This record gives sequence, structure tokens and C-alpha cells, in this order.
Amino acid sequence: MTAQQPHNPVDKIVHHGLRLDQDADRGRYSLWHGSTFVGFLGYRLEDGVATIQHTIVNEEFGRRGYARALVTLVLDRFRNEGLKIIPECSYVQDYLRRYPEYNDMVVDAG
Repeated sequence: MTAQQPHNPVDKIVHHGLRLDQDADRGRYSLWHGSTFVGFLGYRLEDGVATIQHTIVNEEFGRRGYARALVTLVLDRFRNEGLKIIPECSYVQDYLRRYPEYNDMVVDAG
């Protein structure tokens, strides 16, 4: 038994029936719960680096884990695509402090 168990994605996504849609032309990923629009994450992609600009969740879904699910799904997709990230969004910056397993994706500003 190890002192620190690795984070399991199930811990970060507590909702079932979520769908992530990409709109590359608008630079956003939209999160849906069934047929209901929950929110979106805006990004700009350049040279294999995604600058995450903002995470917006509709007020009725606030404080219920949807923003965390949205960021988790997007970061997992970016990782699978071999992308690096620049987290301009304050929510994503906070998320990365809570889930440091994604910090290897962050581009060094220096």
C-alpha cells in the first residue's frame, strides 16, 4: 500500500451521461449533460499548445462538479492528442494545484 494513491478520473467526474463537443472554429469545448448545455471551455491552439482562456458553467450548474468534469475531459483529450497547455483561466490554474498529475502538460513560461 502506497502513501499516496494516484488520482482516478472517476474521482474528478461525478456525473454520468456527460458529453464533450468540440467546436474548433470557435475554439471551445462544450459540455452537455444529456441534452442540456452545461457550459464551455474556451481555448486557442497554436503550434501544439492550447492556451486555455476561460471555463464558463451556467449558474444553475455551479458548485456541483461540472467545471471540474469539463476541465478533466478537455485535459485528458489534450493529453491524448499530445498537446501542451498554457492555463490563463484562473479556474484551470486552481484545478492544476488540486490535480498536479496534469502539470507535466504546462508549458514553461521561462
